[in-house]
Amino acid sequence: MGIEDELSGNGVKVYKAMKEMAMLSEQKMGTAERITQSTKLPKTMVMNALQELQTKGFARRKVREKAAGYHLLK
Repeated sequence: MGIEDELSGNGVKVYKAMKEMAMLSEQKMGTAERITQSTKLPKTMVMNALQELQTKGFARRKVREKAAGYHLLK
C-alpha cells in the first residue's frame, strides 16, 4: 500500500515535491510558497494538499515568525 492509495493526486504531487527538495526534517523545512513554485499548482491546491498530508500524518507544520514551515514525517 503506497502513498498513492492514501492521498489525492495533488497530495502525492506535493509529497513528492517536498521529498525532492529534501524537506525531511525541521532544520530543512520549506514554506508553502516554495512548494507552490516547485509543483506549479495553484496555492490553494497546495494548501489543501498540505492540510491533507498533516491530517494523515505525512507532514508537520511549524509556525514561525514570517511564514509557516512544513516538513515530512514519513
